[in-house]
Amino acid sequence: MTEPNGRPSDDGQTSRENGAAVEQTRPSVPEPPGGDALLEVRGLSVVFDGFRAIDGIDLTVRHGELRFLIGPNGAGKTTLVDVITGLTRPATGSVRFEGHDLVGRREHEIVRMGVGRTFQTSVVFEQLTVVENLDLAASFRRPLWSLARRRRGVSDAVAAAMETTGLDALAERPAGVLSHGQRQWLEIGMLIAQGPRLLLLDEPVAGMSADERSRTGELLTLIAKDHTVVVIEHDMEFLRRYASQVTVLHEGRILMEGSVEQVRADPRVQEVYLGRARDAEAAEGSADVGPPVTTRAAGAGEDAVVGSAGEAK
Repeated sequence: MTEPNGRPSDDGQTSRENGAAVEQTRPSVPEPPGGDALLEVRGLSVVFDGFRAIDGIDLTVRHGELRFLIGPNGAGKTTLVDVITGLTRPATGSVRFEGHDLVGRREHEIVRMGVGRTFQTSVVFEQLTVVENLDLAASFRRPLWSLARRRRGVSDAVAAAMETTGLDALAERPAGVLSHGQRQWLEIGMLIAQGPRLLLLDEPVAGMSADERSRTGELLTLIAKDHTVVVIEHDMEFLRRYASQVTVLHEGRILMEGSVEQVRADPRVQEVYLGRARDAEAAEGSADVGPPVTTRAAGAGEDAVVGSAGEAK
């Protein structure tokens, strides 16, 4: 590769000078629209000390999808991503990416195959600038000796990542001074700079302001034009606005898959989400009347729990 002036670049890349109890039956897996399978998960189970965090999951994600994984806490969403990226080994089952089995491969091997992920807490180098973070992420395919050389200009991969994430104006700003939303966009940009074909994003809008959430939704929609994106999310409103295909997990199994409208209308999904919301509200209501007081009832052989209004419970 050469620079615009005809000289080869130091890194081998083109450079530019500027810069509830719910019935769970395994559903048939619907065919997402368009394209061949990029990611195929079959019969996947993960067991931690006898607890089945994932219990026989079958999942297909096709090229060009923007797929959302939703479900209450403990549903197995992050564990599933951990298996795909090599962080956790399954007890049974297979994970195939572009026809290649991922189970047993190391994390860095899976990254080089074209699978990138973010975590619930953003991981950026706070002392480095935005462009330096992106440049470091893009350099993972280069030989180690090239990292010691002084770079000239900004590579196409880094420039494209800054443009996509809207961080151009912040290129020389240290990552440590960015807002929460900007740090998340930077981490997504660092993934894009690595040239993955599959992006796995774990709760990318958690803790964001309303404006940041909207910008993140637009960013995901833009990225999905050139990549396959799987998003773990809890926010149903965010899901409604930006998801195309949705997979609902509950207690380690797939509860259902379909469009946003199908998921929102499904009584099992409503029970999982609304039922838990009712439980939370009931618990909050109990807390409002004050903590119970334990007292020894006269003539009784055990303590009685008495509420704030004096009634025994």
